[in-house]
Amino acid sequence: MTDSAKPTLLVVDGHSLAYRAFYALPVDNFSTKDGQHTNGIYGFLAMLINLIKAERPTHMAVAFDTSRQSFRTREYPEYKANRSETPSEFKGQIPILQDCLAAMSITVIQKEDIEADDILATLATQAAEQHFDVLVCSGDRDTIQLVNDDITLLYPNVQGVSQLKRYDRQAVIDRYGVPPEQYPDIAALVGETSDNLPGVPKVGEKTAVKWLNQFGSLDALLEQADKVTGVVGGNLRENLDAVRRNRTLNRLLTDVDLPVAIDELEVKPMDAQAVRDIFARLEFKTLIPRVAELAGIEQQMAAVASAAAVPMPQPAEPSPTDLLAWLEAADGPVGVTLVLEAGLPRRVGFATANAAAEAEWTPEVQNVLGPWFASEAPKLFSDAKPQVKGLRRAGLTVGGLDFDTVLAGWLLRPSLPDKTLADLVDRYLDEKLPESDPTQLVPETEGATPGQLSWFTVRVAEALRGELPASVEKVLTQIELPTLLTLADMELAGVAVSHDTLATFSAELGQRADGIAQEAFAAIGREVNLGSPKQLQEVLFDELQLPKTRKTKTGYSTDAAVLADLQETNPHPFLDLLLQHREATKLRQIIESLDTSIAGDGRIRTTYVQTGSQTGRLSSTDPNLQNIPIRTEESRRIRSAFTVGEGYETLLTADYSQIEMRIMAHLSEDPGLIEAFNSGEDLHRFVGARVFSVDPADVTPQMRTKVKAMSYGLVYGLSAFGLSKQLRIEQSEAKQLMMEYFARFGAVRDYLRSSVEQARIDGYTETIFGRRRPFPDLASPNRVLRENAERAALNAPIQGSAADIMKIALFHIHDDFASAELRSRVLLQIHDELVVEVAPGEWDAAEKIVRERMGDAATLSVPLDVQIGRGADWNEAGH
Repeated sequence: MTDSAKPTLLVVDGHSLAYRAFYALPVDNFSTKDGQHTNGIYGFLAMLINLIKAERPTHMAVAFDTSRQSFRTREYPEYKANRSETPSEFKGQIPILQDCLAAMSITVIQKEDIEADDILATLATQAAEQHFDVLVCSGDRDTIQLVNDDITLLYPNVQGVSQLKRYDRQAVIDRYGVPPEQYPDIAALVGETSDNLPGVPKVGEKTAVKWLNQFGSLDALLEQADKVTGVVGGNLRENLDAVRRNRTLNRLLTDVDLPVAIDELEVKPMDAQAVRDIFARLEFKTLIPRVAELAGIEQQMAAVASAAAVPMPQPAEPSPTDLLAWLEAADGPVGVTLVLEAGLPRRVGFATANAAAEAEWTPEVQNVLGPWFASEAPKLFSDAKPQVKGLRRAGLTVGGLDFDTVLAGWLLRPSLPDKTLADLVDRYLDEKLPESDPTQLVPETEGATPGQLSWFTVRVAEALRGELPASVEKVLTQIELPTLLTLADMELAGVAVSHDTLATFSAELGQRADGIAQEAFAAIGREVNLGSPKQLQEVLFDELQLPKTRKTKTGYSTDAAVLADLQETNPHPFLDLLLQHREATKLRQIIESLDTSIAGDGRIRTTYVQTGSQTGRLSSTDPNLQNIPIRTEESRRIRSAFTVGEGYETLLTADYSQIEMRIMAHLSEDPGLIEAFNSGEDLHRFVGARVFSVDPADVTPQMRTKVKAMSYGLVYGLSAFGLSKQLRIEQSEAKQLMMEYFARFGAVRDYLRSSVEQARIDGYTETIFGRRRPFPDLASPNRVLRENAERAALNAPIQGSAADIMKIALFHIHDDFASAELRSRVLLQIHDELVVEVAPGEWDAAEKIVRERMGDAATLSVPLDVQIGRGADWNEAGH
């Protein structure tokens, strides 16, 4: 029989590979909407699909352990006793994985008292005897002993299961220096840490291989152990029984009585319906087409999907008056979708759960439907803000905004927000939204019409409502949706920015950067590209012989923070000039991005992203107005370009003073912090007096700086090491500082501890208003992931509550301005600050509304302090 005609058996160690996949893929990226973790299942199946596609086996089986107990643990109770408890996130994944394999018609084998490796060994040996080519896929090194001319081992690398190392007989000899059948002899001598089998002390792999090659076999070595000299020879003679035990235990069984014969493992057709059902339940949407292609069941899978899909309605196109009558007769919320062109409505679609209608946007449609849009009739949107802006540009207002599917999906899964309606349809309806290919001039498939998009929006909204906890739905309806309407007006208004001011400053920075560059070149005697990490590495670490920084893939780090630390510890003129050049260049880049964003009317219009963070904070893009530096006098010059617009009198800035520390005082109920805020004293001076046991008047600026860094650092989970680095003090001093702090503000320590523990129990943190942030990594067996989650969980309720408070203040100010018929308007929201453009004669009314609404946005045990500034530009209005 030729090799090409030989059948191929693929046998896989299910537990071994699933466990490796579990650790290779992040837990929080793989969980279903009902909370089932799936990273081990997904990683295993993705590996298996690739493996089957590459190897095309004719026969296949996956073996699993039944438990940790086997005949080996009876022989040696300590066998594998060192293994930690199975991570809670991994529990339950194996049975589901086995269900997936059953749907794929892949045989699963397990046997009481027998390990998966013994099943693989038996199947591999039987198949080889029947002239099969055999592939054994396992992450257990014991399977190396199976390799021979007919059996090849596929072994995963350290990165997980995505790459498999191929071990044939020669590859084993090349790697270990002995043939495969002698690998267990190496393991017997060296020991197997993962199996809790101690070896001969001070004997490593090289020594073991040397002995085996010298004596020919393990048996011969043990018989002539007295000939081995030195300390290791003595150790060998003292551990002969342990070596024999290890060899007995690592010998795989090749004669297990199994419930199936080799010919029964022939690859069978997959069950398209079963595959689709279970993969859809696990939300493995991307794997379904891969499995279908692999098994050649694309048509069956398409038929299954078609049969399962709810029939999409064909939208009616009534006259405007009939369309209005249809909308007014609708029982319940109506889905709405506007197709925009150049920012204005071009077509509009509506839907209920059972019907859809749509129309071209004409002056008549606008006149007839305008009152309905402004009414409180409940309306459902997907990504409402650009559509609301389109209606505002057309002169219409929107009332009754009842739901936004994108916002709701983000509130449910803030770490992995679904950005589009198509994402949500895929996740929550297990369907594919019809979309045309934007790269095709004449699309092969038509996308869903506006009416049909509205129909999908209605169905997704219904599914999401069923998932949203009551507190989170309240955040959606009472915070996020009103904020959305306010942001739409802010984006339309924009902010006036002086091109001349920016251009003048940019030119200055350009000249300064050129001058600094020439000084830097003179310092090292040649010209280099100051923006090239490679050239900078050569200068800093080769020529100047400065201490090497953090290792990266391309050498040593040259980022600004690292170089600032280097300049602190090893000052050099070139380094100082390099940092100055970077600062000037960075400011100039910010200025250029702003200048190119100025519209014809002299205003910049940013886009606020509500779904851009996990805590609830807004982000800004195109351009980003939240990254404009403020710490230096020079950087504040950029803000001076943001001016009051034509027809307005002045700018008003308002920000919360120490809002996160005030929330900390409220949540921790610490009497010391509460007293500090309620007394009106400077917080950091008050805390400094307590920590350093001095009168408030005797708190020095240095003491205040230390206390301020620590107070805010605690909110972000700062460690003693982090505090010492930030303040450039000894770690012992930082630790003592924290101890003194907690000794006087013990409720803060108790709150921080309890909040993380509660999040570990609940799986999420919650703000004062009920916004949730899931933290599955709090239970992760990976220490780094777990500790990162702990630090983030400390801060999430505080930062999230601050974000909620700012949003509540923002939309109330916006609405009060409108109710009072003021022309004044909010232009910007930057972190804890608002920028308001005040119309002539409206300062007093506008200031009163801003103070009151920001001050009463939340009821805390300490006051919310608001600082107000006034000026012709943003910098002058600062305070």
